[in-house]
Amino acid sequence: MRRVRPRAMRSAVHVPVMGVSMKRSLLVGLCLQGISFLAGTVAVHAESAVPLIPLPAEVRPMSGSLAIDAHTAIAYPPGDKGAKAAADYLASELRRSRGLSLAVMPSTKVAGHAIVFRTDTGAAVDKAEGYTLDVDDKGVQVSSRDDAGLFYGAVTLWQLATADGKRGATRIHDVAIRDWPRFAWRGLMLDVARHFRDVATVKHVLDTMAEHKLNVFHWHLTDDQGWRIEIKRYPKLTGVGGWRTPPGADTHGEPQRYGGFYTQAQIREVVAYAAMRHITVVPELDMPGHAQAAVAAYPEIVGVTGDRPKVSVDWGVNPYLYNVDDKSFAFIENVLDEVMALFPSTYIHLGGDEAVKDQWKNSPAVQAKMKSLGIADENALQSWFTDRLGDYLGKHGRRLIGWDEILEGGLPRTASVMSWRGVQGAIDAAKKDHDVVLAPAGWMYFDNLQSDRADEPNGRLSVLALERVYGFEPVDASLTPEQAGHVLGTEATLWAEFIPSPAHVQHALFPRVDAMSEIAWSPKEARNWNGFLQRLPAQFRRYAALGIAASDTAFAPAIHVDEAVSAILKSGTATVRIDNQTNFGTLRYTTDGSAPGANATAYTAAFKVTLPATVRATTFAPDGTPLAAVRSRTIDRANLLTRANGEFTKCPDGGLGLRMPLLPDLGAMDTPVYDVDLFHSCWLYPKAPLDGIAGIQVDMARLARNYGLAHDQSKVVSYPKKTAYGELEVHQDTCTGPLLASLALPPGKALGERFALDGALPRTGGEHDLCLRVTAPIDGPLYGLGKVQLLDSAAKKTR
Repeated sequence: MRRVRPRAMRSAVHVPVMGVSMKRSLLVGLCLQGISFLAGTVAVHAESAVPLIPLPAEVRPMSGSLAIDAHTAIAYPPGDKGAKAAADYLASELRRSRGLSLAVMPSTKVAGHAIVFRTDTGAAVDKAEGYTLDVDDKGVQVSSRDDAGLFYGAVTLWQLATADGKRGATRIHDVAIRDWPRFAWRGLMLDVARHFRDVATVKHVLDTMAEHKLNVFHWHLTDDQGWRIEIKRYPKLTGVGGWRTPPGADTHGEPQRYGGFYTQAQIREVVAYAAMRHITVVPELDMPGHAQAAVAAYPEIVGVTGDRPKVSVDWGVNPYLYNVDDKSFAFIENVLDEVMALFPSTYIHLGGDEAVKDQWKNSPAVQAKMKSLGIADENALQSWFTDRLGDYLGKHGRRLIGWDEILEGGLPRTASVMSWRGVQGAIDAAKKDHDVVLAPAGWMYFDNLQSDRADEPNGRLSVLALERVYGFEPVDASLTPEQAGHVLGTEATLWAEFIPSPAHVQHALFPRVDAMSEIAWSPKEARNWNGFLQRLPAQFRRYAALGIAASDTAFAPAIHVDEAVSAILKSGTATVRIDNQTNFGTLRYTTDGSAPGANATAYTAAFKVTLPATVRATTFAPDGTPLAAVRSRTIDRANLLTRANGEFTKCPDGGLGLRMPLLPDLGAMDTPVYDVDLFHSCWLYPKAPLDGIAGIQVDMARLARNYGLAHDQSKVVSYPKKTAYGELEVHQDTCTGPLLASLALPPGKALGERFALDGALPRTGGEHDLCLRVTAPIDGPLYGLGKVQLLDSAAKKTR
């Protein structure tokens, strides 16, 4: 599980652009061929006044404005198919987002002001996918040397016309834009193997990619947990491999059978839909590892051991590999033949990551194969496996791309590398004259949580904040200009173990995809974090108009109480401090329980409240756009003595790595979530005030232990139990400190079950960390802490 492993505004500034040689540009079917960027200038004028994301290469605002209303026509020269397609797209987008219907017609019929698209072989921008856009009192002119450029001109014009987020007619400022992309590969990966997404959701993702000028849709179609593409020659790939039985089946809404797949007709539909938006679909079939769904369907053909596993319900790293004999390769090649017939992309992604080689090591047949080939180890065997498939694709005019593990046994001759374990894989491959795409986990894994806030949904607890994404630079400084030419671009990835619904998809993608799009499109020297923040409110208004539930995490107010709890309880007052992740916008708050509006008190400094108190806060952009939902904090004795999920910290030898839902395949955004340490089942309640405390109540849940840890399984720690089902132990100060309580876990096996434990605590006093850890067997369910409340003597008597 590549995915779980304890794994200022500027005005009229002209910035020189470095010459960037790009070895290939994305043409039809992502056929990457020669293109180079010439030195030029970037003009950035009052970025907030030109609310465009990604930021164009040159933007020159001018005085004046132009009305766009029901009388505005969109025109194109007769016979200019690229211009007509761009005109139709703009009309469709304006109708969808503004409810504004504009006529589209050949330019010979236009009278008065109009929006005109035209192909111009002599256009001012001579770079692939580039365009010119001019708005003045005569209308709008969009020109380009290619169809993609016209399309991106339409995207920019749509953004200009929708910055206010309103319906109906609008006005746009006069402006001159000269624009082109920095990188040819501007990608987004969607994992549909772990959690299946229907065609409508995939199309929605493609729509939003187009609106961000992204042009490569990487479709992760197969993995241990599901095979999602119909292969007519091998129907059991979807008949068997497309479905699994969830670990909590038929419990609390968990489905009895989970899965789905795309028919070949649906695949063609999606590919065509993407092509109309100048997006190339790159399919991924993961191999030789992450193969359990395929082996479940055809163990006698592709399996190493001959046994038939079930389609996996375990996230992480599973042991099943493809065999390396002739019948396995014949199977794979037959599958690839059908895949190539469906996808015109030059690139076919064959995974290559996290292939645990135990089955190969333990197979006499595989070892004999290695000996006959003169291959020294299993990593080299994977390189041979990858090379063979790369040659097969090459004979059909295609190219193989794989994750950076394909480097480990020697880089396959014809392969390109997608680097996820940091950037070093891309650097190494580029220095060996191989093309690379950067998708490093530390910057581009969008299933990572966006903050450490308690109200974040499921995900990996490694925080990937908006600013972190924006700060990524795909071209490492160690590369020479020639080596840098092998950097095709960058890609955001959305792995789906913890993304079970379309709402989760939207929350994870937006607005981080805005930051990613600017990395991929805009000149490096033009990027500016403060300017980007100034342009985001307009994007939030577009999201609202389109019904996109973008995450507000970057702007959500955090309401802090900094004094020690014991001091607050003694004085009856607390000092409240409010901030947000980006330090952008105006924080406004109330203390009377009302929702803070645009006229509520602006936060400027910490303030005192008298207990009990409820503080509510939100964030407004400088132009008054609300950037976050209202957050509340009630400050009273009961809440000060309580810690809830998201407020626990890791134990000294452990690490809270995952935020799990109540059950793996529940799709609701509001399902309870639990931070877990897969290896220690341990949490810290920090700085517990124990003066007068006589008891403890813990709300818990029994969760699925559905993680394939492979060789990391030996790291799971088991603590001795004293009762049949184990206990929740409460230790003082450290996990080896005095045992304050041992609360027996209840009988039962039902996953998703929530329960409460109560127990007495000895009179201790003072402020202490509390270590809470589970002693249940390591092969049973996981347990999650929902809430821990300390009880004083009076409270205990009333419970």
